[in-house]
Amino acid sequence: MALDQSFVGRTYPPTAPYEVGREKIREFAEAVGDANPAYTDAEAAKELGHPDVIAPPTFVFSITFKAAGEVVRDPQLGLDYSRVVHGDQKFAYRRPVRAGDRLSVTSTIEAIKSLAGNDIVDIRGEVHDEAGEHVVTAWTKLVARAAEEA
Repeated sequence: MALDQSFVGRTYPPTAPYEVGREKIREFAEAVGDANPAYTDAEAAKELGHPDVIAPPTFVFSITFKAAGEVVRDPQLGLDYSRVVHGDQKFAYRRPVRAGDRLSVTSTIEAIKSLAGNDIVDIRGEVHDEAGEHVVTAWTKLVARAAEEA
């Protein structure tokens, strides 16, 4: 069953702040195999003009995808998460994510499409710091695969 188009434009409340820690950044950089010293060494980051270590560009996925979960779990939307695969991800940064940031995400459904029985949902996550400064926008595309014919 196709998802309800009236959900396009629906915005969900901001998440509780997520505090970005140096250790989380280090662990993420290590997990993705990125040895950039700006991710692990505060002095290296400062030499590049940052106040502290910064996070790899895809780090913010961990908080924006969690925020998109509110959309996914919305019972009125009716998305069958058991059939969902991650279709695409894009980021547009205003500035890097830094250790010490307290970030909140506001998720908005940008598009809902049906293609060959698959439901495709585009979710935009606006990430702001504690002062309200826009840090990054993340777009997540989720594809709910069509149910298999009996």
